[in-house]
Amino acid sequence: MLRFNFDVPANFAYVMWWGMAILLPVHALGCHIAGLYRGIWLFASLPDLKRVLRAVALSSGAVFVFFVFFRSGQQLVPRSLLLLYPMLLVLYMGGGRAAYRMWREHRLYGGLIAQGKPVVIVGAGRGGAMLARELERSPDWRVVALVDDDQTKWGRELSGNPVLGGIDALPEVLASVKAKHVILAMPSAAVEACRRAADLVVEAGGHVFTVPGLDDVMSGRVAISSIRPVEIEDLLGRDPVWIDTAHVADMVANKVVLVTGAGGSIGSELCRQLARFHPKKLVLLELNEFALYSIEQWFSVNAPDIDLVPLAGDVKDDSRLDEVFAQFRPQAVFHAAAYKHVPLMEVGNAWQAVRNNALGTLTVAECAIRFEAERFVLISTDKAVNPTNVMGATKRLAEMVCESLHSQESGTQFEMVRFGNVLGSTGSVIPKFQEQIARGGPVTVTHPEITRYFMSIPEAAQLVLQAATMGHGGEIFVLDMGEPVRIVDLARKMIHLSGYSEQEIRIEFSGLRPGEKLYEELLADTEQTRETPHPKLRIAQGRQVESEFLAGLRSWLANACQSDVQVREQLKARVPEYQPAANNIS
Repeated sequence: MLRFNFDVPANFAYVMWWGMAILLPVHALGCHIAGLYRGIWLFASLPDLKRVLRAVALSSGAVFVFFVFFRSGQQLVPRSLLLLYPMLLVLYMGGGRAAYRMWREHRLYGGLIAQGKPVVIVGAGRGGAMLARELERSPDWRVVALVDDDQTKWGRELSGNPVLGGIDALPEVLASVKAKHVILAMPSAAVEACRRAADLVVEAGGHVFTVPGLDDVMSGRVAISSIRPVEIEDLLGRDPVWIDTAHVADMVANKVVLVTGAGGSIGSELCRQLARFHPKKLVLLELNEFALYSIEQWFSVNAPDIDLVPLAGDVKDDSRLDEVFAQFRPQAVFHAAAYKHVPLMEVGNAWQAVRNNALGTLTVAECAIRFEAERFVLISTDKAVNPTNVMGATKRLAEMVCESLHSQESGTQFEMVRFGNVLGSTGSVIPKFQEQIARGGPVTVTHPEITRYFMSIPEAAQLVLQAATMGHGGEIFVLDMGEPVRIVDLARKMIHLSGYSEQEIRIEFSGLRPGEKLYEELLADTEQTRETPHPKLRIAQGRQVESEFLAGLRSWLANACQSDVQVREQLKARVPEYQPAANNIS
């Protein structure tokens, strides 16, 4: 009709009607094959356009075949149809869907324009674009600007919203658009960039939000109801770690693995990480009944296919351990059971710390040797370096036990892994600060200069598995904990992120607690380190453990309960690095 200005000559009309009779069913078949009849027009997007192009390609192929067959005499198909036909189809089918979606979205969400709290999005990439489109449909938010460190995006628009500069310009941008709220949408950005953005917003008196699991933004699973205020764990987290999954799988797959302290912070995460590599059987040993129940329930919901054996037991109970090892014959043992709270173990519980941390390690390790386990991995701590408290000294004792047993050239390979505080672990300072802020303060910090290392529990567990695959026996692996964090700065940031000032919620200094020191070390003075293939793992070379160490330790551990003073004296005799802090209570 267009070719002949809506006046088709009679000799071409015959061809036109025949062509329609053939092309209509062919095109309908093409649409069916391409899946166009299953699409929901309200959500028409690029995938729908691709389906339109597939259908048009099939239909245009039929036109070409028709053109070849009707090329005799005067009954020609106009050659311009080979170009006009696909162009008009794409315009009609694609444009129709786009127009319908625009009309429906205006009907549904047009009334929300200029409503909601003005918000600035940090990140003008794919994540920011998806979030901006989603926020257009929310009555609670109104995007007014974006910022991004990519200078090529400055001055441009995304979903009709201007990109006004980089992250460093956030205070000026917030003032210019009269906004107090910022949402972080940088799934691939380093944690440092998120931390910098949050600091600038807080200093400008604004509020920072994020979407839990920013990978959900990238995959389109983001829900506006999921947007929440940024928490300190988001800013203390670190860049994702990579591990050599092939080597970890070789160590774990189709093998019996035992985890002691399996219900604790690190132990439970180790179990979850191990489950990814499909062990033949995963044996969980835990003294705390509720902790054992909790991790067992997690597996029943999230990994029901894992052959799980939850066992109650004490790592100091050699008869129970003999029973467990004899029945299941674990090939890899991850020893995470320990008393870890420094002040609690310092006063009134020193002997129990020795028994649990040193005797427990010795008992489990000797069972591993006796029942020919291939590998024994001790979860240690940075507090074992130049320890000033009982807990740290007992963990250093545990390391020395493993070093000594490895030197005896048994068939079991021993490795030790040291790291600092983990976010969200039992006894962490962060839940304590959150509780104090919720009560209206004050927030208590022991000392204005105290610092600590932090890492996430999943990161620590993954690096433990990586270290276990890299060792040849007797090594002490040290995790890269990043930069230490001043606890008072941590407290201030948590107060500001909660929407308060330091005038509203005070910070009080309570003084160092028993056994506590201002900073933690990852390496002792006498130790040297060497690199490993993994950038976040190093190997420490400690002093040689004396040959008579184990005999003396066994003799001491056979004693009855001892006082805190006696325990400290014995620890000093066996751990030369141990120097009790001046604030320790005798």
